Amino acid sequence: MRTKTTLLFIVALMLLGLAIATIVNVSLNFREYSIKSALEKSKLAANIVKNGLTAHMVNGSMDQRQYYLDQIQSNEDIKSLWLVRSSSVVKQYGKGFNHETPRDDIDNSVLINGETVKKITENTNGITLRVTIPYKASSTGTPSCISCHEVERGDTLGAISMVFDISNMRNSGMLTILKILGINLLFIVVVLFLINHYITPYIKLFSNLQEGIKKAYSGDFTHEFSTTVGGEAKDVINQMNTLFGKMQETFGDIKYNLSTFIPQGCFASSDPLYEAKSIIGELSDIYKFKKTIELDSSKNMVFQRITDVLKAKYQLKNFALYEVNHVLSERTLICITEGDSICSDTVDGDALLCRAHRTKTDVISTEFQNLCQTCNAGDLKYTCIPFNINEEVSFIISITAASVDEINRINTLIPSIKNYLEAAKPVVESRILMDKLRDTSLRDGMTGLYNRRFLEEFIDQVMSQAHRQKETYTVMMLDVDFFKKVNDTYGHDVGDRVIVALAGILKECIREADLAIRYGGEEFVVMLHNASHDGALEVAKKIHTQFGSKVFEVGIGESMQKTISIGISSFPEDGDTIWQCIKFADTALYSAKTTGRNKIVEYTSEMSESEDVR
Repeated sequence: MRTKTTLLFIVALMLLGLAIATIVNVSLNFREYSIKSALEKSKLAANIVKNGLTAHMVNGSMDQRQYYLDQIQSNEDIKSLWLVRSSSVVKQYGKGFNHETPRDDIDNSVLINGETVKKITENTNGITLRVTIPYKASSTGTPSCISCHEVERGDTLGAISMVFDISNMRNSGMLTILKILGINLLFIVVVLFLINHYITPYIKLFSNLQEGIKKAYSGDFTHEFSTTVGGEAKDVINQMNTLFGKMQETFGDIKYNLSTFIPQGCFASSDPLYEAKSIIGELSDIYKFKKTIELDSSKNMVFQRITDVLKAKYQLKNFALYEVNHVLSERTLICITEGDSICSDTVDGDALLCRAHRTKTDVISTEFQNLCQTCNAGDLKYTCIPFNINEEVSFIISITAASVDEINRINTLIPSIKNYLEAAKPVVESRILMDKLRDTSLRDGMTGLYNRRFLEEFIDQVMSQAHRQKETYTVMMLDVDFFKKVNDTYGHDVGDRVIVALAGILKECIREADLAIRYGGEEFVVMLHNASHDGALEVAKKIHTQFGSKVFEVGIGESMQKTISIGISSFPEDGDTIWQCIKFADTALYSAKTTGRNKIVEYTSEMSESEDVR
């Protein structure tokens, strides 16, 4: 309706403008015509007066000319009329009746210049036209002017001044203008009525189209278009209804169908088609991401992919990625972009101190002052996003920013980030399971120590690195003295307890960088990384002493104690390969067992030369 009102207003203004232009033009033309008509009358009257005066002069009745002039002046259009003699005529014939001499500057100007002068005077009482026409001497005609007057041809003999009342012409013009104005106004009303009558259906059509398109922007294509206009407009409406019906079938529920894959709220837009396009783009990126990580061999590689996405796609500069072990309640830093972690070191040992892990909710520092009390962020703003993989493992992304605006931007990205984490979840879970299965195959089920298979893989991996970086390993081979007697006397359950006890002592006595391996039966291998000679001996003595002091309950009121023998070899001091050093440690162990047991023996080259220990 606003469009129709605007259109009618514009048309009305245009027609009014045309009417005003017409009236102004008519007014100017009428005025000009009125003045021109009065001038023609003045010229005619001047000629009549001239001819009449000439006739009076010829007939010798000049003394009766005033009557003649009064008769002419009696014309209702001529308000006043008077004659003016030039100085030459006054000199020759006198001033004439009623002092026919110049009355004003106009008369003087006409007598001097010999040019007709006109002057219009307008006021509230009416309009008058003053015209003063000169009479010039001529040598033609009968009688000629020169024959009667002592002047030269072309000299001004006098002038006639007339004042015409042309007010009636103005009144007639005003009446005419009013008639024209009335006709124009009537024409405008008729035109506006006709326009309103014929365009109203089209305006309704456009409003109906606008309403349908507005609904379409909101994802609603159910609008039914209608119109009273026939012809091509009707065809357009039918085509629009067909098009919207197909669009409803195709796009009507697309937003809700896509939300099955991408949670609503990730892409907030009033345009569902744009939102659908964004969601499809996000699904495409996530699909490519998932297909890529499915071919990665380890969870650490998957974590690296997640790190790459956070940097490249979301432009995150400062963040850390942690893995949480639910069973041990420990948290491990997987990667950090730069600097140190904002979390207290105590959180790594007790993951429940992490608010995000404990509450299983996003922790946003701007929501409350000092929200996470184990966080040392200082002036930095932070957001921590927990994501659960399974009952045993989850991970946490901790993101920091220097400004509130940046952390607010990051918070809007959380739903999208979680989409990638959700895509990575089954892959990470699969890699964790694979690692667990592999770890199970590489560990001894009874003691939890690595087994001989792990030792074989480990040595193959570290040999080149050990030579390149000049690393050293102290190899200890351990064996429980008279272990078979334990099994034979007390049973295998007691023997198992002895083995488990020894494994526990090994774990307690070595460092994180060292390895303890159940080599087979009651034999164990310990590898000390970059240990000094004295340090290695100290560890061996500690293991030997602690196990020797261990008391095993074997029955009611009965207990026993066992001892171990230890053989020691050093890489690369004793051998070129770790396998060779393991063999030498076994040789030293054999020497310990054949020379009395319950002792620590270091390998010497002489042992390999002795037939007793070979």
